[in-house]
Amino acid sequence: MPRGDERTGASDGRPGGPLAGAVGWARSPGGRKLVRYSMVSVVAVAISQAVLAVCYGVLDWSARVANITAVCVSAVPAYYLNRAWAWGKRGRSHLLKEIVPFWAMALLGLVLSTWATDAAESYAVARWSSRLVQTVIVMAASLAAFGVLWVAKFAILNRYLFVDGPRRPEAEPGGGQLSATLEP
Repeated sequence: MPRGDERTGASDGRPGGPLAGAVGWARSPGGRKLVRYSMVSVVAVAISQAVLAVCYGVLDWSARVANITAVCVSAVPAYYLNRAWAWGKRGRSHLLKEIVPFWAMALLGLVLSTWATDAAESYAVARWSSRLVQTVIVMAASLAAFGVLWVAKFAILNRYLFVDGPRRPEAEPGGGQLSATLEP
């Protein structure tokens, strides 16, 4: 007789197997944040790539100017969607705890992606005469630059920016318990 769930092929004893575990995790508070952050990233990338394609490919702007425009346009909805939807924050944004760090990370992304798109434009223009090919290469460079920062940005947003009051004890080393050496 085979072991595991015959309907799903799972061998870990849970109905649905690893997929059910992933779905369960995605429904947890941390999983929901990551899924929502990912969905906000998809929206921001779609906006950024569309603006970049129009500005660089159609309007014939330089990659540098087109990328700066694309990042500035996409950063505004990314901030508000991440804050309100992914992290569930309401009310006024805190200047020093939320706005400044978010825009500092956006600036880092802007610098990295502008460098990447500028280098990609130089590479593409030297090798291909087709503006379409050049546009695809510039867009890929922008996407790759932001991909590098994506994981680090989630960690920073989740841990430092959009937190709900004091850090949870279970997030502290040692589960938030004081060491016996600190007792009088």
